[in-house]
This record gives sequence, structure tokens and C-alpha cells, in this order.
Amino acid sequence: MKIGVTGSNGILGSEFIKLFDKKDVRIFQGRIEKIKDVEKWICKNNFDKIFHFAAIVPTIKVNSNMKKALLVNYIGTKNIIDTINKFSKKRVWFFYSSTSHVYNFCKNKQKETQNTKPISYYGQTKLFGENYILSNRLKIIPCIGRIFSFTSNKQDKNFIIPSILTKLRNNNKEIKFQNLRHIRDFLPINNIIKAIKLLSIKKVEGIFNICSSRKVDLQNLTIELNQKYKKKITFSNNTKKSVLFGCNKKLINLGWKIDTIKYSNYLLKNI
Repeated sequence: MKIGVTGSNGILGSEFIKLFDKKDVRIFQGRIEKIKDVEKWICKNNFDKIFHFAAIVPTIKVNSNMKKALLVNYIGTKNIIDTINKFSKKRVWFFYSSTSHVYNFCKNKQKETQNTKPISYYGQTKLFGENYILSNRLKIIPCIGRIFSFTSNKQDKNFIIPSILTKLRNNNKEIKFQNLRHIRDFLPINNIIKAIKLLSIKKVEGIFNICSSRKVDLQNLTIELNQKYKKKITFSNNTKKSVLFGCNKKLINLGWKIDTIKYSNYLLKNI
């Protein structure tokens, strides 16, 4: 079986390729927004499965160069789909790494069947990719994973949890946090990898939330993490509280199981 992977240098991509024998994996090494690079990669290999992780994140980086984000996140995806449909001799199972940012904030669990309304331009670029995939499935079996929040040691400080931990770990005895009055849905990264692996093994088609279905209050999480660092912390919340968490029943029904560890305990142990 030949497996193609884009974004192998990213957090999810680099973890995911560890699951496979190197001889089975063909890593994309060109520029995803250049159609000739994509055509060369796909035409050279007779892929059975492709895992598309390549993207520009986080939102602060996307917003700083929206044109480039659109080129990579959407045009890059379009290039892959167009090339498969044009040159592939068989149907390819195609996993697209999408995001919870395609949803709007909501006090209830977001289901895959709910209407999309991106909360960020990053989410908009990923939704463009989703829509193109689902509308051009001639030679692909599309599987879209809407991945909610996660934390990794490889994330930079522009991500929310690394920014919180960086402040807690500095030498200041008193720390002021701003705008943490939000609810999010976090998963340990190994749970995300297990979910994608399961989707791949079963070669399922459709959209799947990859999430814990649990609420994590960022302000409460900061307080729990501070039990280790024992800093004097204060909060200044100037923005309206937002809630974004998902329903994972579709994945659970496939046989996926997640860790039950409290997320603050996971972070203290692993990050």
C-alpha cells in the first residue's frame, strides 16, 4: 500500500507518519500551492491513501498573511484534488485535516450536521477546502476530520496553552492574564492520532469531529495549572465569553476510545 502525506514537518503530520513503515510512505516535499509540484508527486506514485495535514496555523499567523494562508490552505488542497481526479487510475482514500474553526460559537455541542459559520479566517480557508473536496469526489473517498483543540511541546507561543504555560514558568511572582473567559474542547494529541488511524483502517467516508466532547474553561485550567507553579495570578476579562466544543458520537460509534485523564493533569505530566 502506498501512502502519501503532506505536512509531515507539522505537529500532527510528524506524529502520524510514525505509525507506518518508511517504505510505505511518500512524503510531499514541494510547495503545495504549486500545481506542478503536486502533479509530480501524485503522478510518480500510485497512492492508495493520502493524508493531507499541510496548512498554515495558528490564527495569528494566518491573519498576518491571509493571501499566503489561502494559497496553502485552500489552493493547495484544490491542487491535490484536481490532480487525483485528473491522473489517478483508482479511487484514493483521502483524509483532510480540518478544524473546529469552521463552526460558530455555541453553548451546545457542535455536531457534524450543523451549519458551518467559521469563527476565524483560518476556519474559512479550511471550509473552502472541505467544500471543494466534497464537490469534486470523482476519484476520491473523502474523509474530513474536524480537529478541535490540542497541545504539544512543538507548538509555538502563539497557541493558547503554550502562552499560558510560558507565563506560569517565568520568574515573575505575579502574573496577569487577559481574556481567558472562554470554553474550549481539548484532546491529548495521541488520541487525535488514534482517531485518524481508526478512520483510515475503516476507510470511512464523511465528516467526523475529533474532540473530547468535554468543556475546558481556560480560566479554570490556568488556576489548576498554577497549583504546580504557585504564582499570584489575576484575570482581566474584556471580551465576551465564547463556547466551542464538539460531539464525538460518530467516532465513538466506530470504536474510538479516548483517555479519561483530566486535561490539566495531562498537561502537567506531558507538556
